Amino acid sequence: MKHWFKRSLFGIAGAALLAGSLAGCAGSRHGWSGDSAEFRARIVERVGSRLDLDAVQKQKLAVLTEKIQAQRAALRGGGDPRAEFRALFAGAKLDQERAKKLADDKMAALQAGSPEVIAAAADFFDNLNPAQQQKVREFMERGRRWRG
Repeated sequence: MKHWFKRSLFGIAGAALLAGSLAGCAGSRHGWSGDSAEFRARIVERVGSRLDLDAVQKQKLAVLTEKIQAQRAALRGGGDPRAEFRALFAGAKLDQERAKKLADDKMAALQAGSPEVIAAAADFFDNLNPAQQQKVREFMERGRRWRG
C-alpha cells in the first residue's frame, strides 16, 4: 500500500475515533436526549476552541456530530438496549435466536450508517491543517491511556 494511502486511512480512522470518543463520553454523562441541536453546538464549540477551528471546519465538525448522533440512534433502535440484552438471559437458557437477531440488527445499522460517518470524519479531518491534525492525534493518544 502506498504510504500516503495508509496515512489517509489512519487519519480517517483517527478523526472518527475522536468524534466518537467525544460523542460517547459526552453522551454517557449528558446523553443525546433533550435539545440535541444545542448539545451538538456545545460539542462543536468546545472542540472548535481546542483545535482553533475556522467557520468552515466547525461546519464540517457539526455535520460529523450529526452523523454520529444518527448512527448512535440507529444502533440503539427504538427500545432500551440494556433491557433487550437482559431479556436474552431471562429464561432457563440463553435465547440464541433472539441474540443472533439482536446482533444482526446492530450490525445492519452499523453497516448502513458507517459510510456516512466515515465520509464526514474524512471531510472534517482532511480539512484540518497539520497542527490541528497533530492535536487530534495527541488527544486520541491521551484518550487511549486514560481508558487503560
